[in-house]
Amino acid sequence: MTALADQTIFVTGASRGAGKGITQTLLNAGADVVMGFSKRTEALEAFAWENRRQVVGLVEADFAIPGKAEEAWAFAIDAAGGGFDGLVLNHGIFEGASVHDDAEAWRDNWTRTLQVNLQSAADLARCALRDWVDGDSDGQAHGGTLIAIASRAAHRGDDFEHPAYAASKAGMIAMIKTFARAYSGRGLLAYAISPGWIDTEMAPQDPKERAKALAEVPYGDMATPEELGRLCAFLLDGGAPSATGATFDVNGASYVR
Repeated sequence: MTALADQTIFVTGASRGAGKGITQTLLNAGADVVMGFSKRTEALEAFAWENRRQVVGLVEADFAIPGKAEEAWAFAIDAAGGGFDGLVLNHGIFEGASVHDDAEAWRDNWTRTLQVNLQSAADLARCALRDWVDGDSDGQAHGGTLIAIASRAAHRGDDFEHPAYAASKAGMIAMIKTFARAYSGRGLLAYAISPGWIDTEMAPQDPKERAKALAEVPYGDMATPEELGRLCAFLLDGGAPSATGATFDVNGASYVR
């Protein structure tokens, strides 16, 4: 297992699903983690307590509200008692609106989706880069690793109700590429991961719907949260520094570029 015992990582969207699986894998690799989430639950509290030696902070934030990303970063830094070695941008929403809806619903969906999935991610990345590249409160620039969990929808598009979601994930990938080109010579490593179906509660649970989803996956199964976690751990440990700026497809060959 990749060794991350000397690292402190901030993972957003960490309370359930893929984010929880990523967090658990990073903890297993020895990292200290600050968990970001949008809603506090008993399950989250129990998980944090069970892993209290390594879950060094919990940060609640509604990223639909402009400015909350900067607040979340400040709270996370305070909870960790110092800077971060890595940031995993895993939060996001998947809400639908189509061209057949009225104009207000259409615009509201685009505004909310881009704010949560892209703008808040960019705001958090900005905070991290200012610490990693320009220097933290002590004036020291330590470098760091930025990972954005995007989607295969960024490359192939999505269904008719989710153009805003696909656009937001494509924007994340463009952001990662740009930051890698701009700052990889100054200590930043930046990557995107584009999963297809992930086997969580958000995946189809009805047997017929699940079979339909799997029919488009040549590998024959969905990715697991732990699989994403292992890839994150590998990248956070500096396993592929020359791949900075790259996007890793984790979709069972359902979309091959």
